[in-house]
Amino acid sequence: MRDSELGNFVLITGGARSGKSRFAEKIAREQGGPVAYIATAAVLDEEMAARVARHKARRPSHWVTIEETDDLTAALAKVPVETKTVLVDCLTVWLTNRLLAGYKEDMSSGQLNELEKNIRRELSRFCRAASKKSFRTIIVTNEVGCGLVPDYPLGRIFRDLAGRANQQVAKYADSVWLTVAGYPLCVKNPGKK
Repeated sequence: MRDSELGNFVLITGGARSGKSRFAEKIAREQGGPVAYIATAAVLDEEMAARVARHKARRPSHWVTIEETDDLTAALAKVPVETKTVLVDCLTVWLTNRLLAGYKEDMSSGQLNELEKNIRRELSRFCRAASKKSFRTIIVTNEVGCGLVPDYPLGRIFRDLAGRANQQVAKYADSVWLTVAGYPLCVKNPGKK
C-alpha cells in the first residue's frame, strides 16, 4: 500500500469479522518502523479475554501496546517518540466504554444528547491531536448501521452514536476504507476530501 493512498490519518470500517483489524495490522506492518497499538477493550469476562488474546497473538511482539479504555487523547501522549504508526483498535469499543460509563435507563432525551455531545467532544479532541502528530494514525471501527434496528433503546442509542462518530472521524481522515469479506475498498483517498 502506497503512502499516497493512505495519508497520515486512516479510518478503517466494516462489519463484524470483515477483516478490518487484519487490514489495519497489515498497513502498520508494511509501513516499517515502530508501531504502537492502542487497545480500547476492557477485559471483563472470559469471552473478551479470549478475543484480546487472539488479537495479541496476531501482533508482532515488538509492537508497543497501550491499553486505554477511556481517554484516547491521553493514550496518544504515551506513544513513544520514535513511533511511525499508531493503530487504535477499536473506536466502537471505546464508544461502548464511554456510553456505558454515563448511561442510565431513565435518562431524558436531553440528558442523552448531552452524554453524546460530551463523547463526541472528546472524540474531536482526539482527532485534532492525532492529526497533528508526525506518526500515521489508523483507527478501526465497526459499521453498525447496516444491520437490523435493535429492539431495545440502548441498542438504538449506541447504533446512532456509532454512526455519527464514524462520520465525525471520517471527516478528519485522509483516507477511509471499508472492508467487506476480507477485502478493503477505498471510500475516501487523500486526493479527494
